[in-house]
Parts: sequence; C-alpha cells; structure tokens
Amino acid sequence: MKLLFIGDVVGSPGRKGLASVMPRLRERHAPDLIVVNGENSAGGLGITEKTATEIFACGADVITLGNHSYRQRESWEYLDRAERVIRPANYRRANPGKGHCVVEVNPADGSGSRRVGVVNLIGKIGLDAARSPFDEADLILAELDKNGVETVIVDFHAEVTSEKIAMGWWLDGRVAAVLGTHTHVPTADGRVLPQGTAFISDVGMTGARDSVLGVKKEQAIEKMRTDMPVRFETATEDVWVMGASVEIGENGLATDFRQILEPAG
Repeated sequence: MKLLFIGDVVGSPGRKGLASVMPRLRERHAPDLIVVNGENSAGGLGITEKTATEIFACGADVITLGNHSYRQRESWEYLDRAERVIRPANYRRANPGKGHCVVEVNPADGSGSRRVGVVNLIGKIGLDAARSPFDEADLILAELDKNGVETVIVDFHAEVTSEKIAMGWWLDGRVAAVLGTHTHVPTADGRVLPQGTAFISDVGMTGARDSVLGVKKEQAIEKMRTDMPVRFETATEDVWVMGASVEIGENGLATDFRQILEPAG
C-alpha cells in the first residue's frame, strides 16, 4: 500500500498549489491513500467546510488539523459531522470533532482491502493539549486493534523536534508512519525506523516559500522587529507542495520513505 501525505496547506495559494501539483504526484507515486493537513487552509488560520471541500476535490481521503482547528468558528458544526476531517485527539473530548478515523483502502497492488486508521495528535510542549499525546496514542491504538485495524498513520502536530522524535521512537513498530507537522519547515531526518515506522520531524508546508512560514515576509519581519501588532496576510509567491510518500507492507509497517518537495509552477 502507498501513502501520500501532504504538509500544512496554507491559504488560497496552498490550495491552488495543491490542486495544480496533485495530478503529477498521483501519477508519480500512485498512492492508495492520501492524507492532507488542512489546518491553515482558510486564510492561513483554521479550516472551513469550503476549504475542506476544495482539498477533498484534489483527491484527499482524510484531512488532519492542528492547533488552529477551531480558529474558524463557523467550522465547529462541520467538524462534528465530517467523517474524515480529524482534529488532535488529545484535545478535550467534549470539543468539536474527532481525533481519528478509519478508512477502507483497496491497494492497487492487489494485496487486498485493509482498514487503515488515521490519528491526529498535538504536542504538549509550547502548545495546548488536554492530555499527553503519548498516553492518547496508546489508548487509540488499543481501540483500533480491538476493531481489527492493523495499519495506522499518525500526524503529530508539534512544536519541538525532541517531542516529535520521541513520539517516533515510542510508536516504532506499532504504526506505519509518524509524520510531523506544524513548523512548516521540512527537516532532513526522514527515514524508516528500525522496527518499521516511517518518521520525519516535519514534512514542511504547502504554500509560498517566499514568505515566513506562509506569511508575507515583510509583515513577519516587522512584527519581530517592532513587537507591535501587525496584520498578517498569506504570501503568494513561489508556492511549493511538501510532504512524504510511504510504502507500507502487508504487515502494516513501512518499507520505504520518500520526501516530497515539489514546486507548483
């Protein structure tokens, strides 16, 4: 089975870039499952039903979120009813939305239908979370195992590389992939860990590289230089699609990892 995972889609430029690049990514990587992080898809902060619909139209099977899950209040009701849009599982359980989902996948290699769990977690260091992501991962994996799910993908939306790497080692051999999001800068540590879990600290973002993490660079620099309020706008130039391609064996573990850094032009 082949997984295509796309990093944080930032605003309209990111959505348009994803739409333009996805056909060639599908041709090149032939994914059986596509997971896209869409937590910045609505003007750079949060998600709406409209932006989620655009991402699904690009071919996404599941959309994951992060610390901006609730920035667009209009989306709260949508998150409750959307089956394949998931927010961090270790938020308060009473919050809108759900933290994982299960997808039926029929791999093109003829290996047979399998149930794949997609889990969204958020780090505790520098971010708000109700519970430990490590404990939450254990609880969800136990639940998925009882339901016959043998292949699990984790989007770990976290601030610091140490917490992300720790999660990779904690889940090594227990899930197919732990893919880091949130910091928008791709890291160079992508690999398959010894027990069969594909890992990278951060896959990067889908948005303008001519920016500061997707924000117009002049505005971000002004904010940092002056410590005064600055209205941020989404940058539009030099859009790239960043992510990862993972091959997963019949045992539910990774056999190969490839980083994706694709210009939208």
